[in-house]
Amino acid sequence: MENKDTITGAEALLRALIAEGAECIFGYPGGQAIPVYDCLYDYRDRLRHVLVRHEQGAAHAAQGFARVSGRVGVALVTSGPGATNTITGVADAMLDSTPIVVITGQVPSPLLGTDAFQEVDVIGIMSPITKWAYQVRRADEIAWAVARAFYIASTGRPGPVVLDISKDAQVGQTVFEHKPVDFIRSYRPWPEINAERVAEAAALIDAAERPFALVGQGVILSGAEQQLKDFLEKADIPAGATMLGLSAMPTDFRLNKGMLGMHGNVGPNRKTNQCDVLIAIGMRFDDRVTGELKSYARQAKIIHLDIDASEQGKNVRADVKVLGDAKASLSALTNAVRPARHTAWIESFATDEAEEWEKVIEKEIHPTDGKLHMGEVVRRVSEATNHNAVLVTDVGQNQMVGVRYFQYTQTRSVVTSGGLGTMGFGLPAAIGAKLGAPDRTVCLFVGDGGLQMTIQELGTIMQERLDVKIILLNNHFLGMVRQWQTLFYEHHYSATNLLDGENTPDIMDVPDFVKLAEAYGCVGMRAFTEEEAIECIKKANAINDRPVLIDFRVWKDAMVWPMVAAGASNDDVTYMPGIKPLQRAAAENE
Repeated sequence: MENKDTITGAEALLRALIAEGAECIFGYPGGQAIPVYDCLYDYRDRLRHVLVRHEQGAAHAAQGFARVSGRVGVALVTSGPGATNTITGVADAMLDSTPIVVITGQVPSPLLGTDAFQEVDVIGIMSPITKWAYQVRRADEIAWAVARAFYIASTGRPGPVVLDISKDAQVGQTVFEHKPVDFIRSYRPWPEINAERVAEAAALIDAAERPFALVGQGVILSGAEQQLKDFLEKADIPAGATMLGLSAMPTDFRLNKGMLGMHGNVGPNRKTNQCDVLIAIGMRFDDRVTGELKSYARQAKIIHLDIDASEQGKNVRADVKVLGDAKASLSALTNAVRPARHTAWIESFATDEAEEWEKVIEKEIHPTDGKLHMGEVVRRVSEATNHNAVLVTDVGQNQMVGVRYFQYTQTRSVVTSGGLGTMGFGLPAAIGAKLGAPDRTVCLFVGDGGLQMTIQELGTIMQERLDVKIILLNNHFLGMVRQWQTLFYEHHYSATNLLDGENTPDIMDVPDFVKLAEAYGCVGMRAFTEEEAIECIKKANAINDRPVLIDFRVWKDAMVWPMVAAGASNDDVTYMPGIKPLQRAAAENE
């Protein structure tokens, strides 16, 4: 325990952060956070501050840091617009169970409720999108609040915490004492595993002929990757993964059958509606995974392992609910099940895999039409990094193609916005990811739409001289919206064209991303052809002292296939245009 001495609340905050293991803060100064920043000047050797260019970037960078490191990410901003600018990142972290602590400055407590300059009700705004939001008005509360915030953010189902600290609390005096928190009354982050439920689940699995596992991010968050492998191998169960759960299993693991969901692999989607026992592990049944609920896995007994009781039975019925941390639940379940072999069932995936390879994958990663395909770029980048890199994506076609064609050899290799689907997430998240895993290669895949939402963070990434590979999949369109306009809205390309003209070498970019990258001090390159793409990737791989942006001019009419349309059954996999618009399909079913 540190010696007790009298210090300011601002210094107490920094000492408390250090005591909780924080090494890096993503932030942006302002009037109601100046006392903290003044104190931070003397703590430069103990806390690295990364100056983002927008507070949203601070929250997303904290997310990226947390996702790859497994530690709590920290953001520090001022009051009013500084606080409200973090809302998107906080909401994103809530939906994706990412442990971050966002610290906001606030006006002096005597001014609260007076509509003072840059005063907003931070707690009222943040409460619905956090695990805990708390306002600190006294210096004496700061150390206590920080310890509590880190404990809540990182335990149970992780998530964001917001501490709103008034200016008078920052400048007030306090006797500092750090007391780690390991218990909060009425908060049970680690439910006790119910042995009877485990036995019920094991009995269903032992009797199954066609068991299938769904792997979510909960496996990664609990560090249960080895326990997952042990369970799947003992019971010989094939598995599909949610987008956020992808790197819980190596791509080449024999029981890994690929990604679930709207743009997931054919086998996992179809087999969900063919299996006789479905084991969901550390995932929530969101609409992008389930498709049409009335047809989802109706033939199967469903076992749901999750740490959050509110997710069990919320969207999809569960015949057996095993409440608890994934590592503990999987260990108990592995001990309870009998060794088994399901050779014929596992081999049946080969038909779906061959179909998808022929109709989609081969054409996407080995195109012969002379066009530069997004999937081809993704796979070449993955190969160039020996499949050891961290994949960071923005949202849109770049995201779906990225997670489909990147390959993984180790855990915590996917950083993307899942539940909220936040465009602009990618670039600041890549900053956090590189600082959270400095020894790993970080590859950001982003579209020309999403990049321009947080493009100012090129200033941050260059100032910190972070070796991030920025792969711009540039089709001059808001590609995913355009895909929906093509499929469901009769080619009405309303407000999705980012450039008037064709995607050709003689058309001037607005902006010219290569020049823009160079203006920020980054290395900029451009590729129109397969040969140019290969050369650019080779050059980028050799640069390790600064960020690199490669502008890949990909086919503007490309779509992401296969697809299960929103509201359709997972059996209804399509590979080409011709899907009925949802509103028309609904009318026909009435």
